[in-house]
Amino acid sequence: MTENNEQITSYAAAGVDIEAGDRAVELFAPLAKRATRPEVRGNLGGFAGLFALGKYKEPLLAAGSDGVGTKLAVAQAMDKHDTIGIDLVAMCVDDLVVCGAEPLFLQDYIAIGKVVPEHVAQIVAGIAEGCVQAGCALLGGETAEHPGVMEPSHYDVSATAVGVVEAEELLGPDRVRAGDVLIAMKSSGLHSNGYSLARHVLLEKAGLPLDAHMEELGRTLGEELLEPTRIYAKDCLALAAECEVHTFCHVTGGGLAGNMVRVIPEGMVAEMSRATWTPGPIFRTIEKLGTVPQEEMEKTFNMGVGMVAVVAAQDRDRALAMLTARHIDAWELGTVRSAGEGETERAVLKDSHPDA
Repeated sequence: MTENNEQITSYAAAGVDIEAGDRAVELFAPLAKRATRPEVRGNLGGFAGLFALGKYKEPLLAAGSDGVGTKLAVAQAMDKHDTIGIDLVAMCVDDLVVCGAEPLFLQDYIAIGKVVPEHVAQIVAGIAEGCVQAGCALLGGETAEHPGVMEPSHYDVSATAVGVVEAEELLGPDRVRAGDVLIAMKSSGLHSNGYSLARHVLLEKAGLPLDAHMEELGRTLGEELLEPTRIYAKDCLALAAECEVHTFCHVTGGGLAGNMVRVIPEGMVAEMSRATWTPGPIFRTIEKLGTVPQEEMEKTFNMGVGMVAVVAAQDRDRALAMLTARHIDAWELGTVRSAGEGETERAVLKDSHPDA
């Protein structure tokens, strides 16, 4: 028998609420079931997710892990948690399609200071929606409560996505040829990169409130900053199936040129023109209010280009028509050429129009 002045030690007393975790699973289980594929085996809640790979001649598995960075701080400040999961899926699956891999499934990890079932359900709802948009299954995940390590209202999310591509259909720098055309696909906004700089400029330096309506954006600042990252996976796979695509470039941290060098082989140059598009108003707002140099903007943000397809010249018009039909704003960004003598840069952005 316990004395009255003794304190009972328990997991709950340490700050972990198992019942809240169980309630969160009850809330998000129906949402997660939306994101499935015929190859999924077993039920949600097992110790491991099961997936039947299917029949391939020489399958190559592709895997990628990512998070959404400090965009989470905006979601938490606005107490809006149902779109951040879309960003999470986008950051993972669109890295896979660069090599031509079809995203098969994704597993998420949510670390949270205190489990509020409704908040966790909102996060998972966004992840499920992202998986539906990408055509992959949400195969499982983990929600971990971290009292004493994280503030109760704080959380972080990460995920790993797995895809597959036939070895003979693998895309990459080795397929790129001089004369290839660069087709840009418009971003939906900042996507999930550069938020530390964006928050510093807009919220700290300029002191703008998230609920402030901004004429140049046509909505509140918070709504603009939480605009979900566009998921291009299905569009890229459709393009690769019908056109001679040599590789893709997912424009994330490091900007357009910084990511393009990752898919252009030595001895060639991706020459791109700033004159082919106008970055959205959010980019100009950050540049103006923060007096951020153009070079810094271009290596931090996507500047309006979320994905680039490197296609054979003869398929230029077909690729543009396909993307337009799929409601993707796309345009010719530039071309690939052989490097000149002593030229070492593999990706260059110029002010002039490519035909000039």
